[in-house]
Amino acid sequence: KTITKFPQLISSISLEEKLKPQVQWLKDLGMDNSQVAKTITTFPNLMGYSLEENLKSKVNTLHAHGFTDKQIVKVRSTFPALLGLSSKRWS
Repeated sequence: KTITKFPQLISSISLEEKLKPQVQWLKDLGMDNSQVAKTITTFPNLMGYSLEENLKSKVNTLHAHGFTDKQIVKVRSTFPALLGLSSKRWS
């Protein structure tokens, strides 16, 4: 379903170089397989973001504001686009 909606994911995202590390990082954050799948299907643009420059820095910003990984995963479950927001808006 996600590929049908966003076919550019196939051509723009390398499975080995980008997608697998991002999926593993989401799991390391505390997401289970169903939460990772929901994240990808509800906010597929996330898979196009830079892991180092974008996603990890946003989670680090949330950590700096006192959020735990468990809280981030819970909020992300309610608001899938959380990691897509500009972290400048969080200050």
